[in-house]
Amino acid sequence: MLTARSLFQEILGDDEAYRLFCSIAAGGEAQGGWENGRIAALVPESQCHLAPKIARHGADEDKHGRIFNGLLRRRGLEPCTVPAETDYTMILERRGIGLPHTRLRADEPLTERDIVVYLAHSRVTEQRAADQMDMLTRHFSDHPEVGAAIRIICADETDHLAYCHEELLRLAAAGHGRAIQDLLRRSALAEIAVHRDVGLAVMSRMGRILRWPAAKSAALTAGIHALYAYERLGGWRRMVTLRMPERRDALGGPATAAPEFV
Repeated sequence: MLTARSLFQEILGDDEAYRLFCSIAAGGEAQGGWENGRIAALVPESQCHLAPKIARHGADEDKHGRIFNGLLRRRGLEPCTVPAETDYTMILERRGIGLPHTRLRADEPLTERDIVVYLAHSRVTEQRAADQMDMLTRHFSDHPEVGAAIRIICADETDHLAYCHEELLRLAAAGHGRAIQDLLRRSALAEIAVHRDVGLAVMSRMGRILRWPAAKSAALTAGIHALYAYERLGGWRRMVTLRMPERRDALGGPATAAPEFV
């Protein structure tokens, strides 16, 4: 039976598939670290209180990238080049979601609107990350090789999502409510399509590495399309709702330590 658990077990059991998985994850996390670091450096004066939290967000993402690279080193593997069609972060940017890298490479301070765009984009993508890490935690939190890494990353993603909810609600109360809802909707609808396309690209490459039979590849392809159909029909709404998190000021302190093997 095809399940998320069985698929991840297959990936864990094959060095080349594992190398691809960890390389894609490490690349995305490192990119997120750079983006948050630049945003923290360019925060407008009106939102200067956010700079330490954005920097903490970036430090967490950098840590996650180091964790995935550390997992590779534990097996004696080197990261591989991330195929362009699997680069979730850059594909989202090309779709106009989030702040463009040309804006972040400039030294001009961001605007308050830019911060709203950043937080709306983060609220959507952190929902995806939190959902995925929750799934991995349910099945692999006690795994001797990846369990510690999964638990740490899952806790961080939960904090990142809480931070996005809290700060977007604060900005909504300050008069940005309509813009936030518009940005969340646009980001979510773009993200579910990008998630589908990246999922298909990753599964295609995994299928070649693991020599899946045609029937198995077809079933996985159908499953990815079915998930997209569900999300397009209404599942995307979980990415745009806002509620005050139980844990307030989730990014108010320093980043937690990486595992010893990093």
